[in-house]
Amino acid sequence: MSVFTELVKARLTLLVLLTTLVGFYLGASGPVDYGLMFHALSGTALVAAGAAALNQLMEREFDARMRRTEGRPLPAGRITPNAVLVLGTSLSVVGLTWLLFAVNPMTALLGVLTLSSYLFLYTPLKRRTVLNTVVGAIPGALPPLMGWTAATGGIAAEGWALFAILFFWQLPHFMAIAWLYREDYARAGYRMLSGVDPEGRRTAASAVRNTLALLVISLYPYLLGIAGTVYLAGALVLGIGFLAFAIVFARSLTERSARRLFLASILYLPLLLGLLVADKRSKKLTPVDGISQESPQQVRVG
Repeated sequence: MSVFTELVKARLTLLVLLTTLVGFYLGASGPVDYGLMFHALSGTALVAAGAAALNQLMEREFDARMRRTEGRPLPAGRITPNAVLVLGTSLSVVGLTWLLFAVNPMTALLGVLTLSSYLFLYTPLKRRTVLNTVVGAIPGALPPLMGWTAATGGIAAEGWALFAILFFWQLPHFMAIAWLYREDYARAGYRMLSGVDPEGRRTAASAVRNTLALLVISLYPYLLGIAGTVYLAGALVLGIGFLAFAIVFARSLTERSARRLFLASILYLPLLLGLLVADKRSKKLTPVDGISQESPQQVRVG
Protein backbone atom coordinates (compact mmCIF):
# COMPACT_ATOMS: atom_id res chain seq x y z
CA MET A 1 0.00 0.00 0.00
CA SER A 2 2.84 2.40 0.77
CA VAL A 3 4.38 1.72 -2.63
CA PHE A 4 1.04 2.35 -4.35
CA THR A 5 0.32 5.61 -2.49
CA GLU A 6 3.80 6.90 -3.34
CA LEU A 7 3.46 5.90 -6.99
CA VAL A 8 0.15 7.70 -7.46
CA LYS A 9 1.32 10.70 -5.39
CA ALA A 10 -1.66 10.37 -3.08
CA ARG A 11 -1.48 13.90 -1.64
CA LEU A 12 -1.25 15.48 -5.08
CA THR A 13 -4.11 13.32 -6.32
CA LEU A 14 -6.22 14.43 -3.36
CA LEU A 15 -5.53 18.06 -4.30
CA VAL A 16 -6.62 17.27 -7.86
CA LEU A 17 -9.86 15.79 -6.52
CA LEU A 18 -10.46 18.81 -4.27
CA THR A 19 -10.15 21.26 -7.16
CA THR A 20 -12.27 19.04 -9.42
CA LEU A 21 -14.95 18.86 -6.74
CA VAL A 22 -15.01 22.65 -6.37
CA GLY A 23 -15.32 23.07 -10.13
CA PHE A 24 -18.21 20.59 -10.24
CA TYR A 25 -20.05 22.20 -7.33
CA LEU A 26 -19.72 25.70 -8.74
CA GLY A 27 -20.87 24.50 -12.17
CA ALA A 28 -23.98 22.78 -10.82
CA SER A 29 -26.90 25.14 -11.51
CA GLY A 30 -29.46 23.19 -9.49
CA PRO A 31 -29.44 20.30 -7.03
CA VAL A 32 -26.08 18.53 -7.14
CA ASP A 33 -26.14 15.30 -9.12
CA TYR A 34 -24.14 13.16 -6.70
CA GLY A 35 -24.04 10.20 -9.07
CA LEU A 36 -22.48 12.32 -11.80
CA MET A 37 -20.12 13.85 -9.24
CA PHE A 38 -18.99 10.37 -8.23
CA HIS A 39 -18.23 9.45 -11.83
CA ALA A 40 -16.37 12.71 -12.46
CA LEU A 41 -14.23 12.33 -9.35
CA SER A 42 -13.55 8.63 -9.91
CA GLY A 43 -12.46 9.07 -13.52
CA THR A 44 -10.33 12.11 -12.70
CA ALA A 45 -8.69 10.31 -9.77
CA LEU A 46 -7.71 7.39 -11.99
CA VAL A 47 -6.25 9.69 -14.66
CA ALA A 48 -4.29 11.67 -12.05
CA ALA A 49 -3.00 8.50 -10.40
CA GLY A 50 -1.98 7.00 -13.73
CA ALA A 51 -0.20 10.19 -14.78
CA ALA A 52 1.73 10.29 -11.50
CA ALA A 53 2.89 6.69 -11.87
CA LEU A 54 3.95 7.15 -15.50
CA ASN A 55 5.75 10.38 -14.62
CA GLN A 56 7.82 8.55 -12.03
CA LEU A 57 8.56 5.82 -14.55
CA MET A 58 9.88 8.40 -17.01
CA GLU A 59 11.94 10.18 -14.34
CA ARG A 60 13.23 7.22 -12.33
CA GLU A 61 16.85 7.79 -13.39
CA PHE A 62 16.72 11.45 -12.33
CA ASP A 63 14.78 10.76 -9.12
CA ALA A 64 17.65 8.51 -8.04
CA ARG A 65 20.00 11.52 -8.10
CA MET A 66 17.90 13.68 -5.79
CA ARG A 67 17.85 13.32 -2.02
CA ARG A 68 14.16 14.26 -1.83
CA THR A 69 13.13 11.57 -4.35
CA GLU A 70 15.74 8.81 -4.11
CA GLY A 71 13.47 6.86 -1.74
CA ARG A 72 10.60 6.64 -4.21
CA PRO A 73 9.54 3.09 -5.16
CA LEU A 74 11.31 2.92 -8.53
CA PRO A 75 14.77 4.31 -7.66
CA ALA A 76 14.65 2.40 -4.37
CA GLY A 77 13.95 -0.85 -6.24
CA ARG A 78 10.68 -1.61 -4.44
CA ILE A 79 8.82 -2.17 -7.71
CA THR A 80 9.83 -2.94 -11.29
CA PRO A 81 9.49 -0.50 -14.21
CA ASN A 82 7.29 -2.99 -16.11
CA ALA A 83 4.85 -3.17 -13.21
CA VAL A 84 4.63 0.63 -13.06
CA LEU A 85 4.10 0.81 -16.84
CA VAL A 86 1.19 -1.63 -16.64
CA LEU A 87 -0.29 0.07 -13.58
CA GLY A 88 0.04 3.63 -14.87
CA THR A 89 -1.28 2.82 -18.33
CA SER A 90 -4.21 0.83 -16.95
CA LEU A 91 -5.24 3.56 -14.51
CA SER A 92 -5.04 6.22 -17.22
CA VAL A 93 -7.01 4.26 -19.84
CA VAL A 94 -9.71 3.21 -17.39
CA GLY A 95 -10.00 6.76 -16.05
CA LEU A 96 -10.35 8.34 -19.50
CA THR A 97 -12.87 5.70 -20.58
CA TRP A 98 -14.85 6.30 -17.39
CA LEU A 99 -14.98 10.03 -18.07
CA LEU A 100 -16.00 9.49 -21.70
CA PHE A 101 -18.92 7.14 -21.08
CA ALA A 102 -20.05 8.05 -17.55
CA VAL A 103 -19.55 11.83 -17.67
CA ASN A 104 -19.23 13.52 -21.09
CA PRO A 105 -16.81 13.80 -24.04
CA MET A 106 -15.61 17.31 -23.15
CA THR A 107 -14.41 16.21 -19.72
CA ALA A 108 -12.71 13.18 -21.21
CA LEU A 109 -10.99 15.41 -23.78
CA LEU A 110 -9.69 17.66 -21.02
CA GLY A 111 -8.49 14.52 -19.26
CA VAL A 112 -6.52 13.55 -22.37
CA LEU A 113 -5.05 17.06 -22.52
CA THR A 114 -4.08 16.91 -18.85
CA LEU A 115 -2.42 13.52 -19.16
CA SER A 116 -0.59 14.24 -22.42
CA SER A 117 0.67 17.71 -21.47
CA TYR A 118 1.92 16.42 -18.12
CA LEU A 119 3.77 13.43 -19.55
CA PHE A 120 4.88 14.59 -22.98
CA LEU A 121 5.41 18.32 -22.49
CA TYR A 122 6.12 19.15 -18.85
CA THR A 123 8.12 16.04 -17.98
CA PRO A 124 10.71 16.27 -20.81
CA LEU A 125 10.84 20.08 -20.66
CA LYS A 126 12.08 19.93 -17.06
CA ARG A 127 15.51 19.03 -18.47
CA ARG A 128 15.44 21.48 -21.37
CA THR A 129 14.06 24.87 -20.36
CA VAL A 130 13.28 26.94 -17.30
CA LEU A 131 9.83 27.54 -18.81
CA ASN A 132 8.87 24.03 -17.71
CA THR A 133 7.11 25.44 -14.64
CA VAL A 134 4.79 27.53 -16.80
CA VAL A 135 4.01 24.54 -19.02
CA GLY A 136 3.56 22.32 -15.98
CA ALA A 137 1.01 24.70 -14.52
CA ILE A 138 -1.35 23.93 -17.41
CA PRO A 139 -2.15 20.29 -16.53
CA GLY A 140 -2.18 21.32 -12.88
CA ALA A 141 -4.87 23.91 -13.58
CA LEU A 142 -7.16 21.74 -15.72
CA PRO A 143 -8.89 19.63 -12.97
CA PRO A 144 -11.27 22.41 -11.78
CA LEU A 145 -12.19 23.05 -15.40
CA MET A 146 -12.85 19.31 -15.76
CA GLY A 147 -15.15 19.50 -12.76
CA TRP A 148 -16.93 22.44 -14.35
CA THR A 149 -17.45 20.67 -17.68
CA ALA A 150 -18.57 17.51 -15.89
CA ALA A 151 -21.38 19.47 -14.25
CA THR A 152 -22.33 21.70 -17.18
CA GLY A 153 -21.35 19.80 -20.33
CA GLY A 154 -19.46 22.80 -21.73
CA ILE A 155 -16.84 25.46 -21.06
CA ALA A 156 -17.73 28.96 -19.86
CA ALA A 157 -15.81 32.00 -18.69
CA GLU A 158 -16.47 30.99 -15.09
CA GLY A 159 -14.70 27.69 -15.68
CA TRP A 160 -11.72 29.47 -17.22
CA ALA A 161 -11.54 31.71 -14.13
CA LEU A 162 -11.09 28.60 -11.97
CA PHE A 163 -8.40 27.39 -14.38
CA ALA A 164 -6.60 30.74 -14.13
CA ILE A 165 -6.66 30.72 -10.33
CA LEU A 166 -5.01 27.30 -10.22
CA PHE A 167 -2.56 28.26 -12.96
CA PHE A 168 -1.22 31.37 -11.24
CA TRP A 169 -1.29 29.78 -7.77
CA GLN A 170 1.15 27.09 -8.88
CA LEU A 171 3.87 29.50 -10.02
CA PRO A 172 4.84 31.06 -6.64
CA HIS A 173 4.26 27.63 -5.11
CA PHE A 174 6.77 26.16 -7.58
CA MET A 175 9.25 29.02 -7.08
CA ALA A 176 9.38 28.35 -3.34
CA ILE A 177 10.00 24.64 -3.89
CA ALA A 178 12.58 25.29 -6.61
CA TRP A 179 14.53 27.65 -4.36
CA LEU A 180 14.47 25.23 -1.43
CA TYR A 181 15.71 22.32 -3.54
CA ARG A 182 17.77 24.16 -6.16
CA GLU A 183 20.90 22.07 -5.50
CA ASP A 184 18.90 18.84 -5.67
CA TYR A 185 17.32 19.84 -8.98
CA ALA A 186 20.71 20.80 -10.41
CA ARG A 187 22.15 17.44 -9.35
CA ALA A 188 19.41 15.67 -11.30
CA GLY A 189 19.90 17.83 -14.39
CA TYR A 190 16.59 19.68 -14.16
CA ARG A 191 16.62 23.19 -15.62
CA MET A 192 14.78 25.14 -12.97
CA LEU A 193 14.81 28.94 -12.86
CA SER A 194 16.49 28.82 -9.45
CA GLY A 195 19.32 26.75 -10.92
CA VAL A 196 20.28 29.32 -13.57
CA ASP A 197 19.58 32.29 -11.31
CA PRO A 198 22.16 32.07 -8.50
CA GLU A 199 21.35 35.52 -7.13
CA GLY A 200 17.64 34.69 -7.10
CA ARG A 201 16.43 37.91 -8.71
CA ARG A 202 14.44 36.23 -11.50
CA THR A 203 13.05 33.64 -9.10
CA ALA A 204 11.95 36.36 -6.69
CA ALA A 205 10.44 38.47 -9.46
CA SER A 206 8.49 35.49 -10.76
CA ALA A 207 7.09 34.72 -7.30
CA VAL A 208 5.95 38.32 -6.72
CA ARG A 209 4.66 38.88 -10.26
CA ASN A 210 2.53 35.75 -10.33
CA THR A 211 1.22 36.18 -6.79
CA LEU A 212 0.08 39.67 -7.76
CA ALA A 213 -1.55 38.26 -10.90
CA LEU A 214 -3.26 35.65 -8.74
CA LEU A 215 -4.64 38.38 -6.48
CA VAL A 216 -6.29 40.02 -9.50
CA ILE A 217 -7.50 36.76 -11.07
CA SER A 218 -8.99 35.58 -7.79
CA LEU A 219 -11.52 38.44 -7.99
CA TYR A 220 -13.02 37.13 -11.23
CA PRO A 221 -15.46 34.66 -9.62
CA TYR A 222 -17.08 37.68 -7.94
CA LEU A 223 -17.00 39.76 -11.12
CA LEU A 224 -18.55 36.88 -13.08
CA GLY A 225 -21.30 36.45 -10.51
CA ILE A 226 -20.55 32.97 -9.18
CA ALA A 227 -19.42 34.21 -5.75
CA GLY A 228 -20.60 36.98 -3.45
CA THR A 229 -19.15 39.77 -1.35
CA VAL A 230 -17.97 37.43 1.42
CA TYR A 231 -15.79 35.68 -1.13
CA LEU A 232 -14.59 39.03 -2.50
CA ALA A 233 -13.47 40.24 0.91
CA GLY A 234 -11.84 36.92 1.73
CA ALA A 235 -10.06 36.72 -1.62
CA LEU A 236 -8.61 40.21 -1.09
CA VAL A 237 -7.37 39.39 2.41
CA LEU A 238 -5.89 36.04 1.36
CA GLY A 239 -4.35 37.50 -1.79
CA ILE A 240 -2.71 40.41 0.02
CA GLY A 241 -1.40 38.05 2.70
CA PHE A 242 0.01 35.66 0.09
CA LEU A 243 1.60 38.59 -1.74
CA ALA A 244 3.23 39.76 1.49
CA PHE A 245 4.93 36.38 1.91
CA ALA A 246 6.13 36.54 -1.71
CA ILE A 247 7.59 40.02 -1.14
CA VAL A 248 9.39 38.89 2.01
CA PHE A 249 10.81 35.95 0.06
CA ALA A 250 11.92 38.25 -2.76
CA ARG A 251 13.70 40.60 -0.37
CA SER A 252 15.53 37.97 1.68
CA LEU A 253 15.78 34.85 -0.53
CA THR A 254 16.47 32.66 2.48
CA GLU A 255 15.38 29.08 2.98
CA ARG A 256 13.20 30.25 5.86
CA SER A 257 11.32 32.76 3.70
CA ALA A 258 10.99 30.20 0.89
CA ARG A 259 9.54 27.67 3.29
CA ARG A 260 7.10 30.24 4.63
CA LEU A 261 6.01 31.13 1.10
CA PHE A 262 5.49 27.44 0.41
CA LEU A 263 3.39 27.02 3.56
CA ALA A 264 1.43 30.18 2.73
CA SER A 265 0.59 28.69 -0.68
CA ILE A 266 -0.57 25.47 0.97
CA LEU A 267 -2.92 27.44 3.25
CA TYR A 268 -4.09 29.90 0.62
CA LEU A 269 -5.61 27.49 -1.88
CA PRO A 270 -8.00 25.47 0.35
CA LEU A 271 -9.09 28.64 2.13
CA LEU A 272 -9.87 30.39 -1.16
CA LEU A 273 -11.69 27.35 -2.54
CA GLY A 274 -13.61 27.04 0.72
CA LEU A 275 -14.78 30.64 0.37
CA LEU A 276 -15.87 29.95 -3.20
CA VAL A 277 -17.99 27.01 -2.08
CA ALA A 278 -19.41 28.79 0.97
CA ASP A 279 -20.39 31.94 -0.96
CA LYS A 280 -21.52 30.39 -4.23
CA ARG A 281 -24.03 32.39 -6.26
CA SER A 282 -26.22 30.83 -8.94
CA LYS A 283 -26.43 32.46 -12.34
CA LYS A 284 -27.35 31.58 -15.90
CA LEU A 285 -24.23 30.36 -17.68
CA THR A 286 -23.20 31.37 -21.17
CA PRO A 287 -21.08 28.82 -23.08
CA VAL A 288 -18.03 30.13 -24.91
CA ASP A 289 -17.17 27.06 -26.93
CA GLY A 290 -20.38 26.57 -28.87
CA ILE A 291 -21.45 23.61 -26.75
CA SER A 292 -24.96 23.72 -25.38
CA GLN A 293 -25.16 23.94 -21.61
CA GLU A 294 -28.09 21.63 -21.25
CA SER A 295 -28.01 19.10 -18.46
CA PRO A 296 -24.85 16.96 -18.47
CA GLN A 297 -26.92 13.85 -19.03
CA GLN A 298 -27.93 15.18 -22.47
CA VAL A 299 -24.33 15.28 -23.68
CA ARG A 300 -23.16 11.93 -22.39
CA VAL A 301 -22.11 9.28 -24.84
CA GLY A 302 -24.41 6.30 -25.08
